[in-house]
Amino acid sequence: MAAKVFESIGEFGLALVVVGGMLNSALHNVDTGHRAVIFDRFCGVQDIVVGEGTHFLIPWVQKLITFDCCSRPRNVPVITVSKDLQNVNITLRILFWPVASQLPCIFTSIREDYDERVLPSIATKIFKSVVSRFDAGELITQRELLSRQVSDKFTGPAATFGLILDDVSLTHLTFGKEFTEATALMILNTTFLLPLSQKSL
Repeated sequence: MAAKVFESIGEFGLALVVVGGMLNSALHNVDTGHRAVIFDRFCGVQDIVVGEGTHFLIPWVQKLITFDCCSRPRNVPVITVSKDLQNVNITLRILFWPVASQLPCIFTSIREDYDERVLPSIATKIFKSVVSRFDAGELITQRELLSRQVSDKFTGPAATFGLILDDVSLTHLTFGKEFTEATALMILNTTFLLPLSQKSL
C-alpha cells in the first residue's frame, strides 16, 4: 500500500516537473525599454509588436526577437576626401532608436543588427557628399556648419529604415599625414620666424 502511494506521488511529481518545464519554456519576458516581434516557424514574422512584460508563446513554434527601443549612441568612423583632395578621418556620434511599429519590417529586411548595417552605409554616403563641398581649412573653421548639414541630411534616409535620430554630432576630425605635417610645420615657422622678423625691425 505504502509503495503504491509513493509511486503515485512520484508520478505526480514527475508530471508537475514536465508541466512546469513546458510553462517555463512558453513564458518570455520583454524588459523595460524594449519591444519584440514574434517569429513563427510556419507563418514567419508576425505583424504585431510585443510590449514590455511577460508573454506566452507556443514552445518550439514561436520565438521572441527583442529590440532595444531606448535612445542609444553609436560611433561611426568615415574616411573621405575634402574639396582640395585632402584625406579626412571623421567620427560621427549618432543617438538613435527604432520606431516600434516598424520592428517587424526592420527584422524582415535588415535583421537584429540593423544599426551595424544601416548607419555606416548612410554616414559614408552623406559624408562624401557634404565634405566634398569644404576644403580642409573650412572643415576646421566651419565645423558647426558641417555638423548641421550632415545632421539635416541624415534624418530622411534614417527614417526610411525605421530609425529616429535624437542627435548627430562630430566627435573626431583629423586629416592625412601629409596635411597634418604641413600644418604643423607652418605653425612652427609662424611661431619662431615672427619674433625674429620683429627683432630685425
